Amino acid sequence: ELAGWQSTIQPYAGHEDIVLYSDIMNQMEHLNIYETPDRKLDKMVVVFSGWADAAEGASSAIKFLQRKLHAKKFADIDPEEFYDFSQTRPHSSRTRDGKRRIHWPANEFSYLTDTDTESGIMVFVGVEPNLKWRTFSKTVARVAREHGVKTVIHIGALLDAVPHTRPVKLSGTASEPKLSEFLESQGIRSSNYQGPTGISSAIMDACINEGMDYTSIWGHTSHYLQAAPNHRIGSNLLQVLVKLLDLPLDLSELISAADMFNEEVAKAVASDEQISSYVTKLEGQYDEAVAAIEIPDPAELVRDLERFLRGEQRRPPTDPSA
Repeated sequence: ELAGWQSTIQPYAGHEDIVLYSDIMNQMEHLNIYETPDRKLDKMVVVFSGWADAAEGASSAIKFLQRKLHAKKFADIDPEEFYDFSQTRPHSSRTRDGKRRIHWPANEFSYLTDTDTESGIMVFVGVEPNLKWRTFSKTVARVAREHGVKTVIHIGALLDAVPHTRPVKLSGTASEPKLSEFLESQGIRSSNYQGPTGISSAIMDACINEGMDYTSIWGHTSHYLQAAPNHRIGSNLLQVLVKLLDLPLDLSELISAADMFNEEVAKAVASDEQISSYVTKLEGQYDEAVAAIEIPDPAELVRDLERFLRGEQRRPPTDPSA
């Protein structure tokens, strides 16, 4: 494994190569490798539990994907250097024979073994770290690069003031025009968010620096719903994901779970007059906001007209008499 990491070292003047080698060794120190996948992995799916996974909408979708396509773990990141365990606490459980077991924050690399695609798909499921985000992100990016990953797709779920009675809202960003066009074709609006960010953005930056394309897709979860997992969000995210991955995966089981989830939510809301009233109010606000977004931007109309007058949108007439 060391040979692959050493190949990334470039000759530098002075002793800069030693610093780079030390940086790589530090990242390797936290990486546990159990086997080498038997195929090239040109795509990687990333998901983090916690705040970036509202109502487990994203992680439940990935668990379904891993179960259906028989994911096999091949590496993980040791949590010791990346977590404040008083903030991100490990969990304990008891085994059937009465022994106590501690479950530390897990960051695992696996690959899907049951796919018909020519190249493989890596899956990284993690927990947002408390410490050393740059080292953590570079470790993930280097593992991806060493296994041939060219495209990284992150999926997440966030709480939003959206009514559950409307189609699931998806938003996203992409580092490459064709990926942006795909998102638009799926009705996924570009995110213009600016402000405090999460580990997925750090992973995105590290992967782009390693020459990989990056796409991030978020499902917006109704903030008044506490039920988890939210299969309604998960099924919508996974429908987009399988298109991006070109996977002929049967989603009927997950879609049925989403339908059942919708029915249970509808019953619960109908039985609570206060929540029902709030949802009705939220529907009106949401519909007004959607209508406002769909009104063409006057500035964009002017730009379109200017492009037309410059001849950028003119096409040769097909009728000789035109």
